[in-house]
Amino acid sequence: MVRFLLNRPIAVSMTFLALIVFSVIVFRTLPISLLPPIDVPQIVVKVSYENASPDAIEQNVLRPIREGLVTLNGLEDMESKAGSEVGTIRLSFDYGTKMELAYIDVNEKIDRLTNSLPSDLSRPQVIRINTNDIPVVRVQVTPKPGIDHAEVTLLTENVLKKRLEQLEGVSLVDINGKKSNVITVQTDKDALRALNLTEEHVINAIKAGNSELPGISVEDGQFRYYLRLATRVDHPDDIKRLPVRSDEGQVVNLGRVAQVQYDTDKVMGYHLYQGEEGLVVTVHKQAAAKMNELTPKIYEAVELFKVDYPQVDFDITQDQSMLLNAGISNLQTSLLFGGIFAFGVLFIFMGNYRTPLIIGISLPSSLIISFLVFWSFDISINVISLSGLALGLGMLIDNAIIVLDNITRKRREGLPLFEACVAGVNEVMSALISSVLTTLAVFVPLVFLSGISGALFFDQAVSVAAILGVSLLVAFILLPMLYWLFFKNKELNEKEEDSRLYLWVLRGYKKLYAKIFLHRKRNLALLFLLIPLLLAVSQILDVEGLPPIEKMDTLVAVDWQEPISATQNKQRVQQMLAALEGGFEKAESDVGVSQFLLFEGENSLQQATLYLLFSSQDEKNQQSERLLSWVRENYPKAMLKLEDAPNAFDQLFSSDVPFFEARWKDLQSKRPIPGYQMDDYLMNFPSQTWERGPGLQQEASVVFKLDLEKLALYGIEPGQLQDKLKKLFGNFNITDIKRFGEVTPILLKEDQMNFEQLIQGQKLKGRDGVEYGLHHFVHFDYENQYKFITADKSGVYQSVAFPTGEGFSSQAQIRDWGIERQLNIDFAGQYFRDRETIEQLVGILFIAILLLYFILAAQFESFVQPLIVIFTLPLGIGGAFLVLWLTGTSLNVMSAIGLVVMLGIMVNDAILKIDTINRLRVKYSEKLSLTKTQVLDKAMFEAGEIRLKPILMTSITTMLALMPVVFSAGLGADLQRPLVFSVIGGLTIGTFTALYFVPLAYWFLTPKK
Repeated sequence: MVRFLLNRPIAVSMTFLALIVFSVIVFRTLPISLLPPIDVPQIVVKVSYENASPDAIEQNVLRPIREGLVTLNGLEDMESKAGSEVGTIRLSFDYGTKMELAYIDVNEKIDRLTNSLPSDLSRPQVIRINTNDIPVVRVQVTPKPGIDHAEVTLLTENVLKKRLEQLEGVSLVDINGKKSNVITVQTDKDALRALNLTEEHVINAIKAGNSELPGISVEDGQFRYYLRLATRVDHPDDIKRLPVRSDEGQVVNLGRVAQVQYDTDKVMGYHLYQGEEGLVVTVHKQAAAKMNELTPKIYEAVELFKVDYPQVDFDITQDQSMLLNAGISNLQTSLLFGGIFAFGVLFIFMGNYRTPLIIGISLPSSLIISFLVFWSFDISINVISLSGLALGLGMLIDNAIIVLDNITRKRREGLPLFEACVAGVNEVMSALISSVLTTLAVFVPLVFLSGISGALFFDQAVSVAAILGVSLLVAFILLPMLYWLFFKNKELNEKEEDSRLYLWVLRGYKKLYAKIFLHRKRNLALLFLLIPLLLAVSQILDVEGLPPIEKMDTLVAVDWQEPISATQNKQRVQQMLAALEGGFEKAESDVGVSQFLLFEGENSLQQATLYLLFSSQDEKNQQSERLLSWVRENYPKAMLKLEDAPNAFDQLFSSDVPFFEARWKDLQSKRPIPGYQMDDYLMNFPSQTWERGPGLQQEASVVFKLDLEKLALYGIEPGQLQDKLKKLFGNFNITDIKRFGEVTPILLKEDQMNFEQLIQGQKLKGRDGVEYGLHHFVHFDYENQYKFITADKSGVYQSVAFPTGEGFSSQAQIRDWGIERQLNIDFAGQYFRDRETIEQLVGILFIAILLLYFILAAQFESFVQPLIVIFTLPLGIGGAFLVLWLTGTSLNVMSAIGLVVMLGIMVNDAILKIDTINRLRVKYSEKLSLTKTQVLDKAMFEAGEIRLKPILMTSITTMLALMPVVFSAGLGADLQRPLVFSVIGGLTIGTFTALYFVPLAYWFLTPKK
């Protein structure tokens, strides 16, 4: 094949040129995003029910929905949580479930359940989770002093939102911090009493004044006219002029007995920016959009907003494209420095400029053509696929160096240039194919990991396979053709081909080789002894997810643990910010209930999240300590959690699931166990380190009890009393003014005073027409009630969480504790998920090693020689661990990727070394009259000399290309540094291993007779 293609250089050139052109065209259409568009197999159902207790939401709303959704196809788990005025149900599906169909199915079932839910409940909101739901940026919209917040809300919803949605690549614009205007009617109780009127008379007058005649029309000849009542109200002044008629027939204007005005609707949550009330607009991208092109458009739009709407301040925060830009920057850096150092190292070792130039052409060509594979597999350019390309670059350089060095060696043996190109490629072809297959044997099984991890590895596996497959294509076809074209008019010059530096290194290698082989058994034993010693270093390494990145921002999650309103919550957050005395650059906070459509977290009036950006890491640490101490001093009940502000990866993999959790259910009552009884039970709980789960947390609440006997005695209906309480403590909606899609509610407003005073001042009419004080029929008491009610598929449960693994060792005692109290005990938590993942990884690792062995056994036609390659791997891994430990770096995702890069190069070198020894043994045993031992010694010595140059060039080039990252600063460098240390550590030991361990192990495993 190589001979045929080399005879057609123009055809080969045109083919590669066409591939590059098509790849460039395709590259322009590839979507660019931070993460692959993965459908997370979860759906969240959110419920908002004003003035409802957790118990009311659980019994009347969440339980019917759970029972209706339990038959969903592919449903794996279901968790619900009822709180004050809000509730959530989180549905988890089997990975691989068609989430589009599941989303439709959930909505259909909720529509069927509508009639069985409370009539005043707004439709439950169904949210489908996708990696594209992570916002690209957050746009801060803050009204300037004197500007009405409700007007800015209208501007944001009707103008800014639409202008941002028109940008190419935007899929959704979400808003939090909105306020709307309502018309409030506050009655004058004394005036009503004097005129013998009630609130019902006022309410009926407003409803009559805002009535419509739907669908009524009259005919006038050939024309038809639709009727509209001219009495409709549009403004508070219209309402004030409405007539109110008493039972006796007396009529007064409504303005005489009530105060009517525009007011702000009841606020359940706030958004603060720099301590001031405002709105935040999150922008989400389409799956096929390019993030690096979309983000500048958003910045341009915001600059135009500043000019067009001077009454509002704008700013942009939490730009997620920084992580993607860091990934692209790292790939560019790797290519640039990889190319420069490859050119330099090749020039130094080979003594000519043509060979480095050939590699300089082949590297970018391979990278560009690999994007054609991206397009074929519908892969986007994201941080995961870019890391796959970075993984393949090392192997790409390695393959190119091996092929070019082998062609040069064939020329030295006296073959003509054309024949040297053919023979040089054919000789290493099977070894390079085996090397690529062994690398893929590590990656491809990872695709079968369950959950999001497996989906992410799919992108990485495809990108690695793409660049390695293209690298073979380039190494076997393009490189020999370029070599032939560059050297066809150039005679071979021995001095030019080997530099003085390389000849000096070669002499040193031969001397050390002779010394090591003088004491073969001892030196091999020492190398084998190094394996457990180096691997033991892993036990003292810290284990993390992503490497510690120097982040200047922090996220503060606070739960005040008190039944406060959203307004009080906002005031406390502003006090927190004031306590920092401006020691931050940017601060934004979402207080209380979030209005985001895509918010799938917990909503609570007493919770807030605060994002703070600082000028330096030291400032961040100092201010964080200051904030903690201030909260402990002023609000000791509050729960405060400080952590680095999550990036897109953190948001994707974050989980509120406790490490280990013990759950129990009372199967008889199917309700939470009363607090006083539960406290007694927990006194004898068989563990000391537990924490109360959400279903055990309590808060003070007021419980109203109706005196039904008195109500019956005085002829008052319970429904009449309940309506009175709703008007007192709820937002009683009289009617709505509807104008061109804009709805303005008219609400009955009560005096803002203590609820005890409200009850004391209210009257109810009995059947005899006499008014009685409300306090005669309503009694109240302060009680501790459960803050949340938690449930799963089988019903309501309560739980305790264990931050460590102690709960796992106490399972038997906990079960006995539950049996004594007739409780059904179950266990859950992250521990079980982690154990499942580890079991999968162990299985995948076993499959990868088996595949590796099968490929190598087929390559070497031996059951023993693959073991040599496999035993080189622990030495390289141990070397990487040693450098990680010396540099104080943790074992994390990036250092693990570095291990794979390094192992790919090590395996490549070991395979080629063994393949060369095998070929030379066959050659010398046929031509020379030597014993088997002499043939073996000669073959190993010469194979070491032949493979010395490509091994050294590959290792030095790879290490030097990555070295600039060690001395760089910024997000990209912080991410890549562990990868660099892994590669450098592994290749330092790995190079020595390939040079000396492989021949030593080969000598002992090969029969001499």
